[in-house]
Amino acid sequence: MNYFEENIDRKNTSSVKWDGMKAAFGKNELLPMWVADMDFRPPTEVLDAMKQRVEHGIFGYTLIGDNTANAIVNWISKRHQWNIKPSWLMYSPGVVPSIGMAIRAFTEVGDKVLLQSPVYTPFFNMIESNMREVVNSPLIFKNGRFEIDFADFEEKLKSGVKLFLLCSPHNPSGRVWSKEELVKIAELCREYGVMIASDEIHADLVFAPHKHIPICSLDPSFSDFIVTFMAPSKTFNLAGLQSSFIIVENADMRKKLQDIQKKEGFHTLNTFGIIAMEAAYQHGEKWLDDALAYIKENINVLKIGIEKELSDLEVIEPEGTYLVWVDCRKTGLSDKEIRERLIEKAGLAVNFGNSYGQGGEGFIRINTACPRSIIEEGIERLKLAFS
Repeated sequence: MNYFEENIDRKNTSSVKWDGMKAAFGKNELLPMWVADMDFRPPTEVLDAMKQRVEHGIFGYTLIGDNTANAIVNWISKRHQWNIKPSWLMYSPGVVPSIGMAIRAFTEVGDKVLLQSPVYTPFFNMIESNMREVVNSPLIFKNGRFEIDFADFEEKLKSGVKLFLLCSPHNPSGRVWSKEELVKIAELCREYGVMIASDEIHADLVFAPHKHIPICSLDPSFSDFIVTFMAPSKTFNLAGLQSSFIIVENADMRKKLQDIQKKEGFHTLNTFGIIAMEAAYQHGEKWLDDALAYIKENINVLKIGIEKELSDLEVIEPEGTYLVWVDCRKTGLSDKEIRERLIEKAGLAVNFGNSYGQGGEGFIRINTACPRSIIEEGIERLKLAFS
């Protein structure tokens, strides 16, 4: 576990998490527990593969070869029991650009696109910046976890929605949707002729006994209206290498997405993104299992620390992701007051729940993919903020 204990100095590396706080919070002298990237080095095999390429010394146009596709196919089969084919794969610099492509490929300007708040903020941004209409079916917070309001979900689907953006596992709450929930989502979308773009970037970061199920894997017929977005970026801390992939079995849907990529001039990924993705999926399994065990213990430390010292806060223990959703509503503080206390009084940078839309008010999101010492310092700063 010592691999994850190392405190690596990320300051002055153009890190969004460590050097970008001034833009987001007004000052850089904060403890960063925001932004969904890890403070861990990726697997040694990934670094070795990249070093070998650096030593080769030529970085011309690079193909995404069969080895990369096969590494993805094998990973998805082993970790998620979904047997996909290399021909179903498309590539993209990231899941957010892929969401934008899906919106442009499968809807027209002015069309309605459905999401479920509170949800990853770029869902809203991508719908609005592509001049589509956001339709929201808010999740229900019940008995300490978020659930889908299926009556409302169906009503919204009936209203002329063309595309549904699914977040699975769910960011920010850490819910891992059950098979029953996913089947119901898919069947309702099929009934009302609504396509699904499924963001499954956190698929690999799930804690037993929970299990991530790719929604498209549940029934062969679902591939006629579902596209799936995945990436090694959250799993292995490779976000800066800009490599992700899209799984699209349906040839017509794939052609529509390819047409959008042609218009954007996209044709391949960053050389190092390709190398790192392939090496991570070929050699990263033990590293991931160790990382999950370490993060799970971090979450326990955070939970115990908050329960012991801060009775007004409630930790929503994540079923997946390394992001912990914390309910601060019992403090009686407004979002503005929570923000001021955390930033000004405690010097702690977290993500604030109201940025995830309706239902996020009064919550904060804490990133636990960091050395234990940062978790312990974070607890002290939370005590300082809310004392």
